[in-house]
Amino acid sequence: MYRFRIILLPLLLAGAAPLSALAADDVESYKYDFGAGLGMSGYLGDANESNLFKHPGLAAHINMRYLFDSRWALRAQLGMATLSGNTADFDNALPFGEQYSFKSTVADLSVRGECNFFAFGIGETYRRLRRWSPYMSLGLGASLSSSSGNTHVAFSIPIGLGVKYKLSRRVNLALEFTMTKVFGDKIDSDSLTDLYLIKSSFLKNTDWYSSLSIGISYEFGPRCSTCNRLD
Repeated sequence: MYRFRIILLPLLLAGAAPLSALAADDVESYKYDFGAGLGMSGYLGDANESNLFKHPGLAAHINMRYLFDSRWALRAQLGMATLSGNTADFDNALPFGEQYSFKSTVADLSVRGECNFFAFGIGETYRRLRRWSPYMSLGLGASLSSSSGNTHVAFSIPIGLGVKYKLSRRVNLALEFTMTKVFGDKIDSDSLTDLYLIKSSFLKNTDWYSSLSIGISYEFGPRCSTCNRLD
């Protein structure tokens, strides 16, 4: 009987290990993600028609995500960027030989849907989670630009593409490129509208700005640990 107990004890311990690991996985699945990023901004518009990063600036953001599951998230983001451009870089000449330059600061607030190409996470091998994943995002927002003492607000659509990597269960790294379409023609100041004497409008304008950034985020808010489902 004593020998039987000695043999049985290791088997019980071995069987308990996967159960404890599964419980840990359930406890360490999270609903929310808070992060920040820093990088380089770019501009396309009346004072820069082709080279996106001809006059690079600074871009920064903070964001908050609600994680529906390992593939889908809803993201709110507050960002800022410095933009600049100069028509002296053009190969062609503007009417009357005019030249223009500008510097502006843009703040934007947006809500975006985000989709991971792969199921993103650590553990839970039955769900085929991967530690890294490409992702894309699309949203709606508003951009507030300030240049030469004037401010303007316009609707915007941010379009993002990136790749993220899990450093640990809660900590993620991301590299992201975002292009933001602005529905207004004054993101680059009042003086840079209709340079070719062609009237712009809400839909017909050339103003875009971009960011290439590296971000880090932290997950929190444990999911239900007493059931085998995602909230």
